Amino acid sequence: MKRQILFGMQDGIPIALGYLSVGFGFGILAASLGITPIQSWLISATNMTSAGQVAGVSIIAAAGSYLEMALTQLVINIRYSLMALSLSQKLDDSFRTPQRLITSYGITDEIFAMAYSKAGKLTPGYMYGLIITPFIGWTGGTILGAMAGEELPGQLADALGIMLYAMFLAVIIPAARQEKSILTVIAIAAAVSILFYYVFTAISGGFAIILSAVTAAAIGALIRPVDDEMEG
Repeated sequence: MKRQILFGMQDGIPIALGYLSVGFGFGILAASLGITPIQSWLISATNMTSAGQVAGVSIIAAAGSYLEMALTQLVINIRYSLMALSLSQKLDDSFRTPQRLITSYGITDEIFAMAYSKAGKLTPGYMYGLIITPFIGWTGGTILGAMAGEELPGQLADALGIMLYAMFLAVIIPAARQEKSILTVIAIAAAVSILFYYVFTAISGGFAIILSAVTAAAIGALIRPVDDEMEG
């Protein structure tokens, strides 16, 4: 078990380094919205979802409703359920319900990609290690960013806070360059978001995210459906 944990922690180091910088950006954002460093750390420690946390703290700052928060998180994070179902096929026979529950906590895009690309079956020890290192990077970056956000000048804090959005762009731009359908959905989502921000201002930020995502996905599915050959 110990050896497998160490192997997992080693594979998680590149993810942790990336999470450290992105977590720093989230911490600065949270501080700018009046959330304390301890609160920011607790949010990161109990969620580990950058996009969900950004949307979540925005809803908190705007005094949004529980329903708004729940629906927003459902739309943003439902992909993790699909990742968990896919990853469950690679778990070895030593996994029991408690181990599966612990592993499910740490399934993020990057951890899923690393685990799924690993040859052979996955052991509980390896998955624990693969989660531990990114967890340290994510929560450590968050607390450092939150403390820096309270101390740094406003303009410098705003400049550093852009790292979080740079990560989102780094995720979508390569995919958009390869697939026109993805570019179409991104453009629709951006256009709908702009409409909510400047025209339909009565709609809260959380519901604007939900409606933008659902609208873009629905229109994208209608005008650029996935070909049967691509699915196979």
